[in-house]
This record gives sequence, structure tokens and C-alpha cells, in this order.
Amino acid sequence: MIEFIKKIFGIKTVDFKELVNNGAVIIDVRSPMEFRSGNIKGSKNYPVESIRSKVADIKKLNKPVITVCLSGGRSGMAKNILKSAGIEVYNGGPWTSLQSKIR
Repeated sequence: MIEFIKKIFGIKTVDFKELVNNGAVIIDVRSPMEFRSGNIKGSKNYPVESIRSKVADIKKLNKPVITVCLSGGRSGMAKNILKSAGIEVYNGGPWTSLQSKIR
């Protein structure tokens, strides 16, 4: 039933595990202190406050990006910034949730 509703409203589900397996980069936009307290192995820490200054570096990666944070709010803001810069980006929401989806 849920898949039917998603299809009607054009809601696309993102296969985060497939994105990561195909080389997507995970960018954690929390503060360095938050990042040090726990993170997804291999993720990069670019705090949301500095994400605009990292756009050129992120573009050079030439890979899709998944943003994460503690609750999904900051990663949503970072997603919008990166998307407006022409980067393929997905909001992974809370880092702990994404971690369980990509195992």
C-alpha cells in the first residue's frame, strides 16, 4: 500500500546503500566535536557553516553526495546549498539512521 501511495504522489525512495556502493561521498555537516563523538566510517566532516566554501572541492570529487547530521535539519540545509551549486546530493538525515541503512 505504501509503495502505491508513493507512486501516486511521485515520491521516490532513495537506495542509500546502492549510492554508497557506487561511490557516493557521505558528508557529515555537524560540528567537529559532534563528528568526533561518532560518525560513519569514511565520511567527511564539513560543518554546515563552512559548506559554501567547500563547494569547489566537493564538485571536484565528481560523485553523488549524501549529507548527514544529528537530526536531518542541517543536512537538509547543506543539501539545498550543494544542489543549488549543481551537485547531485541526497539528504541522508540523521547519521545513525543512514549508518543502519548502508550496512
